[in-house]
Amino acid sequence: MKTLLIVDDEKATRDGLRMALEESFDCYVAADLKQAKQVLNSEDVDLLLTDLRLGADSGMEVLDAALALAHPPVTLMMTAYGSVDTAVEAMRRGAWHFVTKPLNLDEVDLLLKRAVRNRTLEKENVKLVAENETLKESKAAASHGLDRLIGRSTLMAKVAAKIEQIAPTRATVLIEGESGTGKEVVAHALHDLSGRPGEKFVGVNCAALSSQLLESELFGHEKGAFTGASQRRVGRFEQAHGGTLFLDEIGEIDAQTQVKLLRALSERTIERVGSNASIQVDVRIIAATNRSLAKMVEEGIFREDLYFRLNVLGVIMPPLRERREDIVLLANSFLSEFARENGRPEKPLTEAAMSSLLSYSWPGNVRELRTAIEHAVVMSNQSELDIQHLPDFVSGLGHHFESSSVKNTLAPEEEFNLHALEQRAVQGALRVTDGNRTKAAELLGISRRTLQRKLRDVSLIDPHSS
Repeated sequence: MKTLLIVDDEKATRDGLRMALEESFDCYVAADLKQAKQVLNSEDVDLLLTDLRLGADSGMEVLDAALALAHPPVTLMMTAYGSVDTAVEAMRRGAWHFVTKPLNLDEVDLLLKRAVRNRTLEKENVKLVAENETLKESKAAASHGLDRLIGRSTLMAKVAAKIEQIAPTRATVLIEGESGTGKEVVAHALHDLSGRPGEKFVGVNCAALSSQLLESELFGHEKGAFTGASQRRVGRFEQAHGGTLFLDEIGEIDAQTQVKLLRALSERTIERVGSNASIQVDVRIIAATNRSLAKMVEEGIFREDLYFRLNVLGVIMPPLRERREDIVLLANSFLSEFARENGRPEKPLTEAAMSSLLSYSWPGNVRELRTAIEHAVVMSNQSELDIQHLPDFVSGLGHHFESSSVKNTLAPEEEFNLHALEQRAVQGALRVTDGNRTKAAELLGISRRTLQRKLRDVSLIDPHSS
């Protein structure tokens, strides 16, 4: 059983957390920095859950003491004073996650178990690095399975848990989510953790091909089946035999292809275009869509029987705006990747740049964040990546509401002022949605009425209003 140290100056909180978590962890408690250091120095602590404010002491000091150990525990910070600056500072200094009071005990338990799994993976990765002859080989070995999923949020923990549960099965999986959320990453993780990871992973973007080309691409064709078919072609189903076939943008296939796909799923057989011969195929089907197939069924443009065949097991990828606590981790991962790809030194993000990333609405999700970080890596000629190195649509530099009384950019003293950050987030949402208050409220995760109140509170003038 993993050991957990709980540090909080309130006895009721300490005891409550210990009682709630002691079935899953071997729990120690401490009321202040001194007691925490005693436990850290005398016991092999795997996990640390510490309050940020500990009377005269600070949770940051506990974090520093933990990180100074030869084998530091995974640390979760908790506070009733959650704000962007404390979250960024804690994670910059080495905290694994940040939660706010009042605590959701189920969420805390889930996060701690997720932390244990990540620590196990980290140790395995260290072993892989030592065993592999080159850094390239070690990174390739670490890129499989759930290591592909970057995120510590509760939402991503649930996605990871579901992937672990359904990956070993043969059942068809439907991955739903907005564009750029990482549906293909989930598909690869499902394949890596399946019973056929050594077999082929074959993908096809259904939206990129015409109906005739898509049918040929999926099922293959015989020589002379249509104009230009000069020789027999093996389709993606046959190519993926024994492995996984990933059908991206499945909502874009036409009615005729839907019929043939339904048969392939039902009977595990296909027919090449221009042939009546049935071919047995053994493939695991994973489909993805950024559209609501259920709604398309209601509208009569997607077959209900095919929808049920595809949606045997479902995974929903959350948009980035709903898991903002993952932005720091994602950004740092992309920084390392693009610095390496472009032959640049790896540079840290300034607090101003990080604040800008955290306050932006990210309508393009993880894909948009990835693009923004690549832009910053290429554009920076300084020792750090600052706000001016980010694209204008993120930084706000160069984009202003003509009649706004609040600037889109922040002065240094405002970079971690929550009121100023809120002003900027509201402005950014209105800019992205061209002044549509309903859509802006959705991006911000608030009601339209709340948005109207915030517009009044921060004295923002919406240039699109009459």
